[in-house]
Amino acid sequence: MDLDKPPAPQPPEGCLVVALRLPVRIVVLVLVVPVRLAWDALVAAGRFLHATVLRPLGRALLWAGRALFVWPFVALWRWVLVPVGTALRWLGHVLVVAPLTWAYVHLLTPLGHALRWAARGVVTYLLAPVGRGLAWLARGVGALLAAVGLGLFTGAAWLVRYLLVVPARWLYIQVLSPAGRALLWLAEALITGAGAVLYWTARILFVLPALALWRWVLAPVGRVLAVVAREVADALGHAWRIAGHLSRVVGRALGTLFRWIFVEPARWVYRTVLTPVGHVVRDAVLRPAARAAREVGRVTRLTLAAARETLRETRREVRRALFGEPRQQVAVDRREPPARDPRTLGSSTTVLTKD
Repeated sequence: MDLDKPPAPQPPEGCLVVALRLPVRIVVLVLVVPVRLAWDALVAAGRFLHATVLRPLGRALLWAGRALFVWPFVALWRWVLVPVGTALRWLGHVLVVAPLTWAYVHLLTPLGHALRWAARGVVTYLLAPVGRGLAWLARGVGALLAAVGLGLFTGAAWLVRYLLVVPARWLYIQVLSPAGRALLWLAEALITGAGAVLYWTARILFVLPALALWRWVLAPVGRVLAVVAREVADALGHAWRIAGHLSRVVGRALGTLFRWIFVEPARWVYRTVLTPVGHVVRDAVLRPAARAAREVGRVTRLTLAAARETLRETRREVRRALFGEPRQQVAVDRREPPARDPRTLGSSTTVLTKD
């Protein structure tokens, strides 16, 4: 990339364009500045409304929609439909699937096996011989019919060839083809002449006037309108950018004014008045009240604990007086027996020399 590349040269402009550019930009600037200020004000108001009203309202509506539509259906599905479906599935299995399975295994399967054996016997010893005989008879009859049909077809083909095909071919070659070629040549000549006449008529009546209108009227007017539109578009762009800078300056001035009129006094009141008062209230009222509440809670918890312990002791004494001492469980030694001493050279483990 060439960093020292000179910019593209500007195309030459006429004196009329230079003379019209400044007034057009001034007029457009005067018209665009109020529109840009109103647009920026609407954008700021829309952002404030979206942040303070629409977003909390949307969250509230979303929560309300969940509470009214989603959660009841979820509870209905979880606590009603699922248990009912499980019960129906169990009933269907017990009342339908299990009986049908038993009937299929113990009734339909043996019956099907018996029917298959019977059908196989009928097919093997009855239908197969009958079918073979009928097939032999059909082959003979078919051969006879084929011979008769072949003769009839040969005779009919000979008659059709010499009574229809040969005369029709001679008529097509000797009569219809020359007549068709003559008609085609005549039609081409007529179409060519008519096309030439229509072409020159349309060219003289429509094309040449339209070409003159475009060249001497529409093209100059279009060039003038293009220059005007380009200058107006450039003026609108410059005016919109300048109005944006002016709107930013006005917005900053209004923000500064609002800060010095409302924000700074409120901040000063908060720091110099509300904060000391809050500290005093916190140290003189809230902390002692919290400390007293904690003491009351601690005393209450200790009292309740003592009352619960007294109630447990009283209940234990009453049970002991009515039913006696509870039976003590005897501890059972569940450990494995100790292992024997390991064998050494000085000990004997045989029967004859066992200590």
